[in-house]
Formats: sequence, C-alpha cells, structure tokens
Amino acid sequence: MASSKQTLQDASKSPLLWGLPEHLSRDLFKGTTPIRLDVNQVLFHTGDTGDGCYRVENGLLKVTLSPSGSQRILAFLGSGAVVGELSMIDGLPRSASVVAVRPAALSFLSRAAFKAFAIEHPELYEYLVMLLSARLRETDAVIAAGSFLPTKGRLACTLLELAGEFGQDAGNGRTVIRQKIGQSDLAAMTGIARESASRIINDWQRCKMITRLSGYYCIENKDQLQREAEL
Repeated sequence: MASSKQTLQDASKSPLLWGLPEHLSRDLFKGTTPIRLDVNQVLFHTGDTGDGCYRVENGLLKVTLSPSGSQRILAFLGSGAVVGELSMIDGLPRSASVVAVRPAALSFLSRAAFKAFAIEHPELYEYLVMLLSARLRETDAVIAAGSFLPTKGRLACTLLELAGEFGQDAGNGRTVIRQKIGQSDLAAMTGIARESASRIINDWQRCKMITRLSGYYCIENKDQLQREAEL
C-alpha cells in the first residue's frame, strides 16, 4: 500500500499538459483564443463535444460530476491549470462539468490546432504516454484512498490536496489555503455528508490542527493531518 505522502501527492489530479517540457507547452498554447467566464457560467457540461482544452489564466473553476442528482466536486482549478485535455486528445465527450466559481480568463486550444502541433512535434506523444501512465497511478491512489480510508482520512486528503494547489506559507509550519472553500464544498470533494465534514472540522479546530482565518482554512499541524491520511 502507498505511503501517506505518496497518496496525497498522487491524489493531486495534475492535468496532463502541465507535465510537458516548457518549450512544448509554450509553443502549444501560442495563438490560442481568449475566453472569459462570469461567476456561475458553465464552461462545458458532461457529455459535451470534446473540441479542445482550456488553460486558466486567472480566476477559479470548479470541476464536478452529478451522478443521481448529487454533486461531487472533483477539483478546483486556478491560474495555470489546464482543463478538458483528455477529451481533446481522444475526441470523446466531456467526462465532467466545469463552472466558474469566480470570474475567469481562459485560453482555448482547439483539437485541430493540437493535432497539427503534434504532427510537427511527434515527440509530444512520447511525453503524453509517460504522463498518462502517471495519471493511471494517481487514479489507483485515489481509488485506494476512497476505498480504505475512513472519513477523517479522506477529508484530510482533501485539505492537503487543496494546500498543495493553493497553499501559502504562513510561517511556523502553518499553511493557508488561499481559496475560500466552504464545508459543503469540502464534503462534496471528499464524497461524505456535509454533517460529517462539519463534525470532523469542528473537532480539528478544537484541537488546533486547523483554523479559520478571514474565511480561509489554515493548516496548523500538517504532520498530524498527514497521519490522518495514512492508509
């Protein structure tokens, strides 16, 4: 079984195109089309045509699934993130929905432009094979966490994942998650009831493992939180 640190790192759901060498990533996104989204504006829905991918220049997006009417948050994506790349590569419909949490500026890369770039740079596929292998390993870790960790461990994974994406060093080993994520969002990301998330967070706040500062969660004791996330 993977160690807790490996599990938490693997569960970051890093987009495929983040792992490309800088020169390929830079040239791939030259000449993209600018897109702007208002708050609550949907970028695409599950099942939509996968005609390209988007890089977030600024703002915040939320990636969701809604099986049986209940929403599950897969990720929050901020500046520099890429979304929609899998459907762009394989041409299959979108596997999740994406909506703007805050006003967002994006760059759109069409599937046609991606295919033309790949013809000129066939080495791109070698990198994609390695990145897809890494994605499979991440998926294995996420499945293991969801199957074997108790609710506390799963919620700890979620907070540490957010800290990895949006964390800011606050000194003395403290990390502030610089996005205002509510308890209902944490519950939806973790796949647990909001009441359960609220109870666990209140317990952790009482023992000073985490605190709340001006609407932001602050991890006060990362080592203890990581121990909660151990398989």
